[in-house]
Amino acid sequence: MLEYLSRLLRRLFGHSPADTSPSLAPGASSVPDGATTMSKITTIADVRRHFLNNKEPIYFISATNFNLLGIGDWVGNFRHINYIDCFEGQQRNVFVPKEKFPRDFESIEDINNYLLEHKEVIDFIQSRADGENAGVAAFLMFDEHTEEVCEQLGLKVAFPPAKLRSRMDNKIETVRIGNKAGVPSVPNVLARVGSYQELCEVSKELGDDLVVQTAFGDSGHTTFFISNEDDYYKHAEEIEAESEVKIMKRINCRGSAIEACATRCGTVVGPLMTELVGFKTLTPYKGGWCGNEMFAGAFDQSVRDKAREYTFQFGEALREEGYRGYFELDFLIDMDNGEVYLGELNPRVTGASSLTNVAAFAHSDIPLFLFHLLEFSDVDFDLDINEINERWAHPESVDSWSQLVIKHTDESVDLLTQAPRTGVWKMAGDGSIGYHHYNYHPHAAEDESEGFFLRISGAGDFRYEGADLGILITRGRLMDDDFQLNDRAKAWIDGIRGQYTGQSLQDPVVEEVAVSHAVGGGNFKIL
Repeated sequence: MLEYLSRLLRRLFGHSPADTSPSLAPGASSVPDGATTMSKITTIADVRRHFLNNKEPIYFISATNFNLLGIGDWVGNFRHINYIDCFEGQQRNVFVPKEKFPRDFESIEDINNYLLEHKEVIDFIQSRADGENAGVAAFLMFDEHTEEVCEQLGLKVAFPPAKLRSRMDNKIETVRIGNKAGVPSVPNVLARVGSYQELCEVSKELGDDLVVQTAFGDSGHTTFFISNEDDYYKHAEEIEAESEVKIMKRINCRGSAIEACATRCGTVVGPLMTELVGFKTLTPYKGGWCGNEMFAGAFDQSVRDKAREYTFQFGEALREEGYRGYFELDFLIDMDNGEVYLGELNPRVTGASSLTNVAAFAHSDIPLFLFHLLEFSDVDFDLDINEINERWAHPESVDSWSQLVIKHTDESVDLLTQAPRTGVWKMAGDGSIGYHHYNYHPHAAEDESEGFFLRISGAGDFRYEGADLGILITRGRLMDDDFQLNDRAKAWIDGIRGQYTGQSLQDPVVEEVAVSHAVGGGNFKIL
């Protein structure tokens, strides 16, 4: 079944002034206080104590636990419920149902609904429930059916309603919210397009080199680079099917990402990270996301300050729209003039969350995700968000981390017979790598010679173009000053790939099934 998941993993691997209470999904109330009755929370120490003493079950339900690695160290009774067992049963706070039923998953929402309706998962949740209160559920993606099932199970959803999240996830809506908030996008027009001639007409002030995006979907598959009529007709079907598309001037830019959390006290803003995009040794998809790098000096201070200012402004605008909680913004940094432009909004935890929540600033205070859980609690809190943001803005608060999302990039299909284990791997002086020891947390990689690898595809899974093999997280940089992969990154990529072996599919019937499953695979990045 894993062959269906890779095309979904992009989405895997968000206060109105008049209303100061958290916005919850249908059937949700709030996260109870846990073990103790606490007076108003006013300090980071209060937040830490509150969650360490938590007694109510809190779940992150998703295909893997990648997005929130290590959060269980901060939150009592935190469990992951996953479809893929990346840990071969070794990780105590990860629950994966043993029996799998054949399903054609079309979305991450489908996976989560499958899990919530699985008898083993239901029994697990009920075994930890306190009467009718089954606990709190957080998701990467969910829909209105998920909300209905959670209500039936007695689970409270710690996110804004699915309907609101879907509206915020629209790239066209993102431009409009940004405009209202004073956060500029790359020069663009929003229009319906029915032909190449119409595209040229509506975008004549943007030049001949254009980027077209649809309202929803992965940037690697729903972002089209068009400089002539032939380019247009390669993607005409997707473009013309949309009621409105975003048409941008193409600029010389670097991708970046920043995560934040809109709370009743204001928006908490994390550090600016670079994005790894379109590297052929990592992904077969042009424009496809394939990792992040957290490095304080990646951009100059003025760019970092501007991105943080824009993120705060956008978060405050989200509060006015009724959205609360965790979100991520992609920014495009124009390398010709230093302008910072809004790219897109992801109203959820994302693939960058694995770095945001393990960096030095998070461990000296609390991970950003704890602000999200706090927002969806019934605990009274009043934190000095400006003080936190000022502290997190200092370069010394940001240590250097990088991650690589490694896909199968060859146009081939085989059956994996061997795959590297999840845990800490160590690189020798000659660039070769070897398994060092099991661990579940990126911090177990002590220096730049070590990396934490989370296996996604394992023995018995199909390996095909676009299949996600795994994620490597390591200390230090994996790009050079020109934003190209450095020698250490290349050695890690070659080393991890070398740990996989596969068996050719000789049976034409089996091969046909495998290829049919793989078509369209790898459409989504882990968000």
